[in-house]
Amino acid sequence: MDAFLWLFLPVFVAAGSALLSFYIMQAKMEVALAKERESLAEARATISSQKITLEERIKATEETTKRVAMDEFMHDFRVEERSYLRESKSPTASKKHMVMQERLFFRNIPLSNWVEREMLVEEGFDLDKIPLESVFAPATLGPGPNSADSRLSMSKMLDDFGNRNPVPQVHFIPAHVAAFLGGQ
Repeated sequence: MDAFLWLFLPVFVAAGSALLSFYIMQAKMEVALAKERESLAEARATISSQKITLEERIKATEETTKRVAMDEFMHDFRVEERSYLRESKSPTASKKHMVMQERLFFRNIPLSNWVEREMLVEEGFDLDKIPLESVFAPATLGPGPNSADSRLSMSKMLDDFGNRNPVPQVHFIPAHVAAFLGGQ
């Protein structure tokens, strides 16, 4: 039996060392596989973060491009302005208005007509400058009715008046002036 034991002992040792080396190699393979899985997970995380960053950069670039394009488009629009002072005078009042006109252009193409805005700058009433005498004063019609020369000058005036074709003049007296003159 000793001979069988010495004969099979190296086979048992070889089988045991083969099993031992198999389990050690399997453990080494599992460690290597775990390291590979870890590096693969890191690579996937890096790729996904770079993908998200790239998408955000693309969106930011698109928004910036749209904003720049809109700004360039809006810079092509311009408003042309002009202004002047309009003064209206009457015997009783004077007014000054600032008239501002604006027109919208796209490059050199007008998009609108002139839009006018009028602002009152100064308003004044000159009641001291109201003429107190009538337009039809007796001195303008010629000599008085008692003079001998009155018929002659009146006839001359009527003849002169009949020869030309006058345009009738309408005198407008504002209501507040008529009320002022009527009170005297």
